[in-house]
Amino acid sequence: MTEIGTQTKKFQKELNSGTSSLVLLSVLSRSKEPMYGYQIAKLLEESGPQQPMMKQGTLYPVLRSLEENGLLESTVAPSVSGPPRRYYTITKDGRTTLLEWLDIWKQTKSFVDAILKG
Repeated sequence: MTEIGTQTKKFQKELNSGTSSLVLLSVLSRSKEPMYGYQIAKLLEESGPQQPMMKQGTLYPVLRSLEENGLLESTVAPSVSGPPRRYYTITKDGRTTLLEWLDIWKQTKSFVDAILKG
């Protein structure tokens, strides 16, 4: 991989790590029912560009981190096919945090857009 390719990959990784939590909270805030990891991953895959912004391998650590911070809660339920599934729901604190993060996102996006447009 070229130096430019390496830098691009690093930039994409850093950008994704900053937005993954925001995206996951947003998805779960709109869901009427608890969702499990693979279900969330498929929804993101279907909603996003050709190249998924968040790989399944990074999804689960972010979900666990959000739960550890009280922004999500989960329950484990048996599955008719395969191992039990962990279902996630957003908490009241998660909804409050989402609103704050959305405000920060809008400010950041506006700033970056203004600078890029010159």
